[in-house]
Amino acid sequence: MELPSLLQELHLSSSEKLLPSSDVPPITELLPRLQEKLFSAANKAPESHILIGQLEQLFLTADPGWLFSPISTQEDQAEFARLIRALIGCAALPLCSDDCSSLSAAAYQSVPSQATAVCSALTALLENYEKGGGVKGPAAQLWHAIAPPICVFAVTHFQEQGWTSSSSRDGARRLQVALLKAGGWKDSAHLLMGGKEEDHRGILGGVLDILQPQMSKDSWQRCEAVKLVFAWTLMQVTRPSLSPHLHRLLPPSLLLNDDYRPENCMLGVRCLHHIVLHTAAADLRHFNQAEVVYQALFKHLYTNQAAVIQLSLSCLLDLLLVLEKSPSSPDLPPSRRKPCRHDDVLRLVLTHMEAEHKVALQRVYASALPLFVDRMGVAVCRHLQRVERVVLGYLQISDPPEETSRLKVLDALQKTIKAAWPRMEARADALLPRLLRLLVDVSSDRQLGESVRQELMDQTAASIRLLDACSHGRVQLLLQQVDSSCCSSDVLCCLATVMLQDRQDTGVKLEERTSAP
Repeated sequence: MELPSLLQELHLSSSEKLLPSSDVPPITELLPRLQEKLFSAANKAPESHILIGQLEQLFLTADPGWLFSPISTQEDQAEFARLIRALIGCAALPLCSDDCSSLSAAAYQSVPSQATAVCSALTALLENYEKGGGVKGPAAQLWHAIAPPICVFAVTHFQEQGWTSSSSRDGARRLQVALLKAGGWKDSAHLLMGGKEEDHRGILGGVLDILQPQMSKDSWQRCEAVKLVFAWTLMQVTRPSLSPHLHRLLPPSLLLNDDYRPENCMLGVRCLHHIVLHTAAADLRHFNQAEVVYQALFKHLYTNQAAVIQLSLSCLLDLLLVLEKSPSSPDLPPSRRKPCRHDDVLRLVLTHMEAEHKVALQRVYASALPLFVDRMGVAVCRHLQRVERVVLGYLQISDPPEETSRLKVLDALQKTIKAAWPRMEARADALLPRLLRLLVDVSSDRQLGESVRQELMDQTAASIRLLDACSHGRVQLLLQQVDSSCCSSDVLCCLATVMLQDRQDTGVKLEERTSAP
């Protein structure tokens, strides 16, 4: 269909006859009328569907010079951007009535078909824009007006959510590909952050202009998609592009982190962790922002949600290095190894580990313990009594089928022995019986897989060898007193290996250390 016929069909001409091509009005005159038609049809599904199809035909058949070249001033660009937003508004998601409830699947019933049609129309627009030269053509300035809303719309609908279908997700993915192609971008991260060339600016600022009003304290929970689009956008941005936008990215992340619903809270923690990893430490410490993030994460250690605690502990490990030097840092003199935030976190973790009875939480804490012990280094001596109680308690508890808790606690014990070896000789009498009991229990447990059983026995034997090294061979003398009639052949073989192992092969040269921590 030719352009005059399309304009006649859209009722954009006052003539009853088809306009000759020479009498086609400029696009700048038609934009307000197109917007008006889209706004009036937004809540009428059949009517808007027909109108979107007509617009798609207009974008497909119109000459790029007629469609884009007249858009030269900022006012014209803003007018064209309003047309894009009006078109996107035909597939807008319904809002929740308040900030506590969520919408049912029935509320989104009409959204996927409308989104599919809008994606198709916008894809046609971008293909025409590329045909006219794209960001290197005469309408290059139009790019930063139309790309951000199109990007936000595509991201909203290519994720598998209650407001999408397979067809709408496919359409949104094609739209995203067309967006990248029209601007000459390599991927979504490149699209947002831009390139090194001065005229190749990213659209992150424009995307945040759209998202920021929706991510305010009073409105972010009204639309279920906005938090996902924000999180997706943030995850694409890496250093050094993140720091200049930190003041716009950190507050929404803290809002998500503080929400009472676990899924929102975990999304917020992931956002905060990404910010910590991709922001310069000096920028994060500016205005005490790192301390704010630390307090927001630390309070999650009092919850009973295993997934939230796991994410929070992982983020805290990286954040603590922003706030202070590692206690095990070689350039930190012993006189300055005073209690710090690392101690606060480890102390709370150990306290919760002693009282925890839920298997999921035990696994989370046990997995984090070796990382914190390794970070503490010799400063773990401040927590030896609690570490010992935790190790003795967790080695008693079976955790089939992978035995994650026992294996991680054994790893933590080995790291503790290596870091605090002069203090461990006095604790060998308490630890050795528990390790021997673990060998006996594991060797007779037929429910364990062979690989898990062997790994447990190997790690237990490694712990006994380290205890022997730090006790200067006293453990081997105690092992000689073990009653062989009470042990299986597997246990005896394991103990024989320990007794024959030279202390120099333990992986830690204790004899070379001259001072106790």
